[in-house]
Amino acid sequence: MTARIEMLCHYPVKGLSAQQLDHVTLATGQGFPLDRAFGFARPGSGFDPQNPKPLPKGKFVVLARDAALARLVTRFDEDTQMLHIADEAFDTQSPEGRDAAAACIAQHLDYPPDMQPTLQSAGPHKFTDVSVVSEKMMNAVSLINIDSVAEFARAVGMDISPARFRANILFSGTAPFDELNWEAREVAIGEARLRVLLRTQRCPATEVNLETGARDIDLPRALQQRYGHKDMGVYAEVSQGGRIAPGDTLELL
Repeated sequence: MTARIEMLCHYPVKGLSAQQLDHVTLATGQGFPLDRAFGFARPGSGFDPQNPKPLPKGKFVVLARDAALARLVTRFDEDTQMLHIADEAFDTQSPEGRDAAAACIAQHLDYPPDMQPTLQSAGPHKFTDVSVVSEKMMNAVSLINIDSVAEFARAVGMDISPARFRANILFSGTAPFDELNWEAREVAIGEARLRVLLRTQRCPATEVNLETGARDIDLPRALQQRYGHKDMGVYAEVSQGGRIAPGDTLELL
């Protein structure tokens, strides 16, 4: 079985915009570069950057709870370490810049003063949803089969964008939902090899239309009703590092 890589994305700040990449170099045992490297922690989250421990995603500002995040256009500049939110830019290297970025998010979400989050990071710690499972899962790479999304969209009679699933690697050219049978198998992409770890169970974040910021479908429930599960896509670990890019072949080994 072979498929084609259509898009690569990372999400420098948990809950904020995807950023497309024209290539990426994966490292063995490491996650997707600059993916969920930052997170806006809610007050009382308990996150300690000096001793980072995985926390449930509910401790952070995320789409699952705050659909209005989808209406924010954001970008993180790795070279300057500036976080751009709408028309403003914030220096993530300074406490003042981080506080200002958090205030901007709080204003956009209409949080009261006592609910303002804090912008946190503690590399190489990643704020992935499955970080609470294990360190291996914290460094997992997420893959989505565009053909599975298209089949699901036909089943529910809606236009469902693959972007809802906020994956790192989007591919096409294989049977819908075939990837759900790849657990413990390896795939070759460009110079890299990835071992599939488990299926990705979807959460309420996927209910949000990323163009409108509205919740327009109970997507996990719709998956359960039609297929008997809430899974869309898979997580994999990097078993051999290497460069990958859109247009590369994905081959199931």
